[in-house]
Amino acid sequence: MKRQRRIHSAEFKREAITLVEQHGYSDAAAGRSLGINSNMIGRWRRELAASTNEAFPGLGNRSPEQQRIYDLETENRQLRMEREILKKATAFFAKEKS
Repeated sequence: MKRQRRIHSAEFKREAITLVEQHGYSDAAAGRSLGINSNMIGRWRRELAASTNEAFPGLGNRSPEQQRIYDLETENRQLRMEREILKKATAFFAKEKS
């Protein structure tokens, strides 16, 4: 049976990090007291240190940089499809004239 993935709020993550950084708990001790894996707390600490404003955006939310990349990839995919359609149309009309 699959274990269901737990979702933690940004507030919960920040509180877990506070336990470690300000109250002197180790990642393992904080993880045991909160019922989560200590690796999660370490990952949350790294994520918060890397981007303080954009850390823990929530479900389906992207950072501005990730959103820009997503938009550019979508546009790129659309342009490739349009180019393929134009290639096929050009080949079709070239055969028709002959």
